[in-house]
Amino acid sequence: MAKAKKSRNSAPDPSVAARLPWQPPAPPLVTALLISFAALLLRALVSVGPYSGQGAAPKFGDYEAQRHWMELTLHLPSSDWYRNTSDNDLAYWGLDYPPLSAYQSRLHARLINASLPDAVALRSSRGFESQESKLLMRWTVLSSDLMVFFPAALWFVWAYMKDGVGGSGERREGWTWLLAMVLLNPCLVLIDHGHFQYNCISLGLTLGAIAGILSRNQLVAAALFSLAINHKQMSMYFAPAFFGHLLGKCLKQKYPIIEIMKLGFVVLGTFALVWWPYVHSYEAAMQVISRLAPFERGIYEDYVANFWCTTSVLIKWKRLFAIKPLKLMSLSATILAFLPSFLQQVKSPSNLGFLYSLLNSSFSFYLFSYQVHEKSILLPLLPASLLALHEPQLHGWFTYYALFSMYPLICRDQLLLQYIAVLGLFVLIYYPPGGNYGKGVKFPSGIMVVLSLPFLCSILLHTVYLQIEPPKRYPFLFDALIMFICFSQFIILTLYTNYKQWMLDFHPRPVGRKKDL
Repeated sequence: MAKAKKSRNSAPDPSVAARLPWQPPAPPLVTALLISFAALLLRALVSVGPYSGQGAAPKFGDYEAQRHWMELTLHLPSSDWYRNTSDNDLAYWGLDYPPLSAYQSRLHARLINASLPDAVALRSSRGFESQESKLLMRWTVLSSDLMVFFPAALWFVWAYMKDGVGGSGERREGWTWLLAMVLLNPCLVLIDHGHFQYNCISLGLTLGAIAGILSRNQLVAAALFSLAINHKQMSMYFAPAFFGHLLGKCLKQKYPIIEIMKLGFVVLGTFALVWWPYVHSYEAAMQVISRLAPFERGIYEDYVANFWCTTSVLIKWKRLFAIKPLKLMSLSATILAFLPSFLQQVKSPSNLGFLYSLLNSSFSFYLFSYQVHEKSILLPLLPASLLALHEPQLHGWFTYYALFSMYPLICRDQLLLQYIAVLGLFVLIYYPPGGNYGKGVKFPSGIMVVLSLPFLCSILLHTVYLQIEPPKRYPFLFDALIMFICFSQFIILTLYTNYKQWMLDFHPRPVGRKKDL
């Protein structure tokens, strides 16, 4: 029988029409490069704006802190990086990150010193600001992002789709959307390339470690995560998830003790290499450690949307308790919070459970640990973005409130235009035309009302915060309201994700796909 000719006026194939936005006919490598280029361009555009503490003498902000650490590590021996000396006043942005972060500062200082030595001159460069130095400093962050976070994101997406982590229900072509969600994280872009930090390095190393586990390269994962901890100690937020998952896997091997020992050797060896200048002296090592745990700053700073700061409105923790009992209480609360997630991975390790455990563990530290900053929300936001294809509603909801929790900081940094731009771009990508990744499940009307109320309040507060002066008696009233709203959503989200992780034991995921992209 002859085939019927296709009508010239017939409707286009719906599968082809749906493919246009997020399933381009280009080869996967070209598509990945285009998404990466768009993410790099966004970072470059945001970096044109102001940075933390710009022109705000005498202490300035995080930009000056990073520049000052470059100055110190370039001119002083490593033995003086963490000690109070005539050339290193610890009261003026003393180095308080682990040695790998110091080595990174030294490398960047060498690059800047080659073209603009005045920007990192010892003592005389304090508060140094110029267009040229800003450009050079911004390029150090962009290059770090491109060399660490971007490759890790590409590796993760490849490993996630190859293993079929989310199960057979996930659309195979969704890898492009997942990559966009990871690379175009609005909070990370604003903090690193607007406010000015190097979270892309520690988060990139962590992301590489996660990809290593999904790729069954546990030893590589152990080394990368050890490097992440040695770049920023806040990477410890993920430690229970890594430890629980790897321990659970080792216990299921024929020779578990040998597997545990191999991981232990990799971790100890990595730490020894990073800490080599300080391992020869107990005093030198303790001096570094004391700088990494600044308990004297108090249990929280500013208006961070965690348990201690939110409840301090009713319970004056800093007045009622000394530092020692507060440390014990925060430690106990943090352990209790991440323990269920940890035990689930020891009992039933799985790749999907591991991603949930990363989110639950980091949420536990953000909500209950000691000395949390508003920028620390970047840590639980990383695994939330990795779960975007499996939990799109959770990712969208969390990203919005994470961004909103940093709104006062963004306003202080005069990055409002960048805030609006990256939020708008995120919404456009989250709801792509022809795609259904960001479409939520249908909730009963009563639940929708409850969920919509804080969202509507947050929309109103965006304007109120800028346009209305708070009462003189309560100068931080609006900051506190933002904190209350975000904290309430974070609590709901962490209860939900803990529940979902434990339900994996009762509802195992369908068998994933094993073919390459």
